[in-house]
Amino acid sequence: MNTITKLFNPGRTYLLLAILIFAAANSIIRKLTEIGAQNLINGRNPITFCNVLLVGNLCAFLALIVIYGRQWNFKTLKKLTTTDWLGLLAVAILSGALAPYLTFTALEQTAVNNVVLVGRIEPPLALALSIILLKEKVNNWVIAGAVVSSIGVVLTIILQPPEPNMMNMGAGLMIGKGEIMAAAGAIFLAISTIISKIKLRQIPLGIFTIFRTFTGTLVFFIVVLKLYGLVHFIDVLSPFVWQWMLLYGAVIIVGGQLLWFQGLKKTTAADVSLASSFSPIAGVLASYLILETVPTTPQYIGGSVIILGIIINQIGVNYQPVKSVNSEKITVEKDMEVGFKGM
Repeated sequence: MNTITKLFNPGRTYLLLAILIFAAANSIIRKLTEIGAQNLINGRNPITFCNVLLVGNLCAFLALIVIYGRQWNFKTLKKLTTTDWLGLLAVAILSGALAPYLTFTALEQTAVNNVVLVGRIEPPLALALSIILLKEKVNNWVIAGAVVSSIGVVLTIILQPPEPNMMNMGAGLMIGKGEIMAAAGAIFLAISTIISKIKLRQIPLGIFTIFRTFTGTLVFFIVVLKLYGLVHFIDVLSPFVWQWMLLYGAVIIVGGQLLWFQGLKKTTAADVSLASSFSPIAGVLASYLILETVPTTPQYIGGSVIILGIIINQIGVNYQPVKSVNSEKITVEKDMEVGFKGM
């Protein structure tokens, strides 16, 4: 009984539940757009990916204000330097605007499972950048796991059957636009993780998350406004949109964030890494349960190699010195570990 209690302590349980919720985000987003397609407003789908992203971010912003609003006080803000604000701005644009936009665009053009699996290029890339730029020391198991996972991502991309929306990369290599978008989003997340490690270790979590969410939402809104005009958000205030978005916001955004932050406070870095490793499995399972999507052969092959890489990585993580995530600086760093959280 003591072993089971230790294995499923409250902190780890919080993290695992949060991971399950975040992993289901892609499938739920796709399902919402399908519901919107069945309930057109003047011939338009009211639940577009842009509407979901905008409203979802607004829900997240309000939730974060309730959770961490007290950290936004004059005394705390006065300690931030110009460099801190520039770092926050860079991370907000990369992980709060560009990465979610690219992920949502990928969901429009390819299968959810592809987006889930291709997105796993982020952890190995972030690790590589950490070793190169930050001179972080990791053991060979961790490096080997990252390499194997990267191979799995590549296999998922290149083994896809030919489709009309694929791009010719030369030498007969065809890659889907959705997969390229998903990879680009993961790359932006990896870069923002490195910036966080370099510039934002001392930033309180509340300042970090609220600024990232607000600024990312604002940048996204301005960019879409410039590209497509205000008409692109014509149905964003529709009661039909909000009845579904309040459910999405309450479960995925608010519920997921609350569980995630509670888990970060009560666990170690190794626990966070282990919980995050379940993300691709949970994502594919959610796609099957919510969308009834059966994995394809390329997804099985690539996914299996990715899971093998994750197992190797976890062996290496167990040999790494255990770090606590109770301090704000570690929590900020580890908040970036999951990647896409549905917003």
